[in-house]
Amino acid sequence: MEASRFSCGEIHVICGPMFAGKTTALLQRVQSESDVGRTVALIKSNKDTRYGLDSVVTHDGTKLPCWALPDLSSFRQKLGADAYDKLDVIGIDEAQFFGDLYDFCRKAADHDGKTVIVAGLDGDYLRRTFGSVLDIVPLADSVTKLTARCNLCGKRAFFTLRKTDETQTELIGGADIYMPVCRQHYVNGQVVIEATRAVLQSQKVLDDSYIEGVSLAN
Repeated sequence: MEASRFSCGEIHVICGPMFAGKTTALLQRVQSESDVGRTVALIKSNKDTRYGLDSVVTHDGTKLPCWALPDLSSFRQKLGADAYDKLDVIGIDEAQFFGDLYDFCRKAADHDGKTVIVAGLDGDYLRRTFGSVLDIVPLADSVTKLTARCNLCGKRAFFTLRKTDETQTELIGGADIYMPVCRQHYVNGQVVIEATRAVLQSQKVLDDSYIEGVSLAN
Protein backbone atom coordinates (compact mmCIF):
# COMPACT_ATOMS: atom_id res chain seq x y z
CA MET A 1 0.00 0.00 0.00
CA GLU A 2 1.12 3.58 -0.67
CA ALA A 3 2.80 5.41 2.21
CA SER A 4 0.32 8.25 1.75
CA ARG A 5 -2.43 5.92 2.92
CA PHE A 6 -0.76 5.86 6.35
CA SER A 7 0.09 9.55 6.74
CA CYS A 8 -1.92 12.72 6.55
CA GLY A 9 -1.05 15.76 4.53
CA GLU A 10 -1.47 19.47 5.17
CA ILE A 11 -3.75 22.34 4.16
CA HIS A 12 -2.51 25.92 3.88
CA VAL A 13 -4.83 28.81 3.03
CA ILE A 14 -3.74 32.11 1.45
CA CYS A 15 -6.54 34.69 1.32
CA GLY A 16 -7.15 38.42 1.07
CA PRO A 17 -8.50 41.03 -1.35
CA MET A 18 -7.65 41.34 -5.01
CA PHE A 19 -4.11 42.53 -5.86
CA ALA A 20 -2.76 41.33 -2.49
CA GLY A 21 -0.31 38.86 -4.06
CA LYS A 22 -2.22 35.66 -3.31
CA THR A 23 -1.35 34.00 -6.62
CA THR A 24 2.27 35.13 -6.31
CA ALA A 25 2.50 33.57 -2.85
CA LEU A 26 0.88 30.37 -4.13
CA LEU A 27 3.31 30.05 -7.05
CA GLN A 28 6.30 30.73 -4.81
CA ARG A 29 5.27 28.00 -2.38
CA VAL A 30 4.51 25.51 -5.13
CA GLN A 31 7.80 26.29 -6.88
CA SER A 32 9.75 25.89 -3.63
CA GLU A 33 8.16 22.48 -3.12
CA SER A 34 9.13 21.50 -6.66
CA ASP A 35 12.69 22.73 -6.12
CA VAL A 36 13.22 20.24 -3.30
CA GLY A 37 12.03 17.35 -5.44
CA ARG A 38 8.37 17.09 -4.51
CA THR A 39 5.85 16.36 -7.26
CA VAL A 40 3.42 19.26 -7.70
CA ALA A 41 0.30 20.16 -9.68
CA LEU A 42 -1.63 23.40 -10.01
CA ILE A 43 -5.39 23.76 -10.51
CA LYS A 44 -7.49 26.80 -11.35
CA SER A 45 -11.12 27.32 -12.28
CA ASN A 46 -11.90 27.20 -16.00
CA LYS A 47 -14.10 30.25 -15.40
CA ASP A 48 -10.96 32.40 -15.28
CA THR A 49 -9.84 32.83 -18.88
CA ARG A 50 -8.06 36.19 -18.49
CA TYR A 51 -4.60 34.78 -19.21
CA GLY A 52 -5.54 31.60 -21.04
CA LEU A 53 -6.52 28.25 -19.57
CA ASP A 54 -3.19 26.45 -19.42
CA SER A 55 -1.40 28.59 -16.80
CA VAL A 56 -1.83 30.22 -13.42
CA VAL A 57 -0.63 33.77 -14.01
CA THR A 58 0.04 36.62 -11.57
CA HIS A 59 -0.87 40.23 -12.33
CA ASP A 60 2.81 40.92 -13.12
CA GLY A 61 3.09 38.04 -15.58
CA THR A 62 4.72 35.23 -13.56
CA LYS A 63 3.15 31.92 -14.53
CA LEU A 64 3.21 28.15 -14.09
CA PRO A 65 1.30 25.49 -16.06
CA CYS A 66 -1.96 24.28 -14.55
CA TRP A 67 -5.12 22.24 -14.95
CA ALA A 68 -8.18 24.40 -15.65
CA LEU A 69 -11.23 22.55 -14.33
CA PRO A 70 -14.95 23.17 -13.67
CA ASP A 71 -14.69 21.38 -10.33
CA LEU A 72 -12.08 19.72 -8.13
CA SER A 73 -13.74 16.32 -7.98
CA SER A 74 -12.76 15.68 -11.60
CA PHE A 75 -9.03 16.30 -10.99
CA ARG A 76 -8.02 12.75 -10.04
CA GLN A 77 -9.73 11.28 -13.10
CA LYS A 78 -8.30 13.94 -15.44
CA LEU A 79 -4.76 13.47 -14.11
CA GLY A 80 -4.99 9.70 -13.84
CA ALA A 81 -5.01 7.59 -10.68
CA ASP A 82 -1.32 6.63 -10.85
CA ALA A 83 -0.17 10.21 -11.43
CA TYR A 84 -2.44 11.43 -8.63
CA ASP A 85 -1.02 8.89 -6.18
CA LYS A 86 2.49 10.15 -6.93
CA LEU A 87 1.57 13.79 -6.28
CA ASP A 88 2.95 15.44 -3.14
CA VAL A 89 1.56 18.96 -3.48
CA ILE A 90 -1.62 20.39 -5.00
CA GLY A 91 -1.96 24.15 -5.47
CA ILE A 92 -5.42 25.65 -6.04
CA ASP A 93 -5.80 29.20 -7.37
CA GLU A 94 -9.01 31.29 -7.41
CA ALA A 95 -10.38 28.76 -4.94
CA GLN A 96 -13.59 30.74 -4.33
CA PHE A 97 -14.96 29.41 -7.63
CA PHE A 98 -14.89 25.75 -6.55
CA GLY A 99 -18.07 24.61 -4.81
CA ASP A 100 -16.50 21.29 -3.80
CA LEU A 101 -13.42 22.89 -2.20
CA TYR A 102 -14.12 21.64 1.33
CA ASP A 103 -14.66 18.00 0.41
CA PHE A 104 -11.69 17.93 -1.96
CA CYS A 105 -9.24 19.47 0.51
CA ARG A 106 -10.40 17.28 3.38
CA LYS A 107 -9.99 14.08 1.39
CA ALA A 108 -6.71 15.11 -0.26
CA ALA A 109 -5.06 16.00 3.05
CA ASP A 110 -6.73 13.61 5.52
CA HIS A 111 -6.84 10.48 3.39
CA ASP A 112 -4.51 10.93 0.40
CA GLY A 113 -1.56 12.49 2.23
CA LYS A 114 -1.34 15.56 -0.01
CA THR A 115 -0.14 19.02 0.89
CA VAL A 116 -2.83 21.35 -0.42
CA ILE A 117 -2.09 25.06 -0.82
CA VAL A 118 -5.20 27.13 -1.46
CA ALA A 119 -5.30 30.74 -2.67
CA GLY A 120 -8.51 32.71 -3.03
CA LEU A 121 -10.70 35.62 -2.07
CA ASP A 122 -12.20 35.36 1.40
CA GLY A 123 -14.83 38.03 0.67
CA ASP A 124 -16.68 39.44 -2.32
CA TYR A 125 -17.05 43.09 -3.32
CA LEU A 126 -19.76 43.50 -0.66
CA ARG A 127 -17.48 42.00 2.02
CA ARG A 128 -19.59 38.88 2.27
CA THR A 129 -18.24 35.33 2.32
CA PHE A 130 -17.16 34.33 -1.19
CA GLY A 131 -17.41 30.66 -2.08
CA SER A 132 -16.00 28.06 0.31
CA VAL A 133 -12.59 29.56 1.12
CA LEU A 134 -13.55 30.40 4.71
CA ASP A 135 -15.19 26.99 5.13
CA ILE A 136 -11.81 25.27 4.96
CA VAL A 137 -10.19 27.44 7.64
CA PRO A 138 -11.16 24.90 10.36
CA LEU A 139 -9.33 22.24 8.29
CA ALA A 140 -6.19 24.31 7.75
CA ASP A 141 -2.71 23.92 9.23
CA SER A 142 -2.06 27.59 8.47
CA VAL A 143 -3.99 30.64 7.27
CA THR A 144 -2.22 33.63 5.73
CA LYS A 145 -4.25 36.83 5.30
CA LEU A 146 -2.54 39.11 2.79
CA THR A 147 -3.24 42.79 2.22
CA ALA A 148 -2.78 45.08 -0.76
CA ARG A 149 -2.20 48.83 -0.96
CA CYS A 150 -5.19 51.13 -1.19
CA ASN A 151 -5.32 52.61 -4.68
CA LEU A 152 -6.59 55.90 -3.26
CA CYS A 153 -4.33 56.59 -0.26
CA GLY A 154 -1.63 53.93 -0.11
CA LYS A 155 -2.66 52.52 3.26
CA ARG A 156 -3.08 48.78 3.79
CA ALA A 157 -6.06 47.53 1.77
CA PHE A 158 -8.20 44.75 3.20
CA PHE A 159 -11.15 45.04 0.84
CA THR A 160 -11.97 44.87 -2.88
CA LEU A 161 -14.07 47.69 -4.34
CA ARG A 162 -15.97 47.06 -7.56
CA LYS A 163 -15.88 50.14 -9.79
CA THR A 164 -18.75 49.17 -12.09
CA ASP A 165 -22.51 48.89 -11.48
CA GLU A 166 -22.80 45.13 -12.09
CA THR A 167 -24.28 43.34 -9.09
CA GLN A 168 -23.62 39.64 -9.72
CA THR A 169 -21.23 38.03 -7.22
CA GLU A 170 -19.06 36.33 -9.84
CA LEU A 171 -17.68 38.96 -12.18
CA ILE A 172 -14.17 38.06 -13.29
CA GLY A 173 -11.92 40.98 -14.10
CA GLY A 174 -8.84 42.94 -13.19
CA ALA A 175 -7.96 46.57 -12.54
CA ASP A 176 -10.60 47.65 -15.04
CA ILE A 177 -13.32 46.46 -12.67
CA TYR A 178 -11.76 46.22 -9.19
CA MET A 179 -9.42 48.11 -6.91
CA PRO A 180 -8.01 47.30 -3.47
CA VAL A 181 -9.01 49.85 -0.83
CA CYS A 182 -8.69 50.58 2.88
CA ARG A 183 -11.76 50.62 5.13
CA GLN A 184 -12.34 54.37 4.80
CA HIS A 185 -12.22 54.38 1.03
CA TYR A 186 -14.29 51.20 0.82
CA VAL A 187 -17.10 52.87 2.77
CA ASN A 188 -16.77 56.15 0.88
CA GLY A 189 -16.53 54.31 -2.43
CA GLN A 190 -19.65 52.30 -1.75
CA VAL A 191 -21.58 55.52 -1.06
CA VAL A 192 -20.43 56.98 -4.38
CA ILE A 193 -21.18 53.77 -6.28
CA GLU A 194 -24.67 53.46 -4.74
CA ALA A 195 -25.40 57.09 -5.65
CA THR A 196 -24.19 56.51 -9.20
CA ARG A 197 -26.26 53.34 -9.44
CA ALA A 198 -29.37 55.25 -8.29
CA VAL A 199 -28.77 57.95 -10.90
CA LEU A 200 -28.31 55.35 -13.64
CA GLN A 201 -31.47 53.53 -12.58
CA SER A 202 -33.45 56.79 -12.57
CA GLN A 203 -32.12 57.63 -16.02
CA LYS A 204 -33.12 54.17 -17.26
CA VAL A 205 -36.66 54.67 -15.93
CA LEU A 206 -36.88 58.04 -17.69
CA ASP A 207 -35.52 56.58 -20.93
CA ASP A 208 -37.97 53.67 -20.77
CA SER A 209 -40.86 56.08 -20.12
CA TYR A 210 -39.80 58.25 -23.05
CA ILE A 211 -39.57 55.26 -25.39
CA GLU A 212 -42.98 54.03 -24.22
CA GLY A 213 -44.46 57.50 -24.77
CA VAL A 214 -43.04 57.71 -28.28
CA SER A 215 -44.42 54.26 -29.08
CA LEU A 216 -47.91 55.18 -27.86
CA ALA A 217 -47.82 58.44 -29.81
CA ASN A 218 -47.07 56.55 -32.97
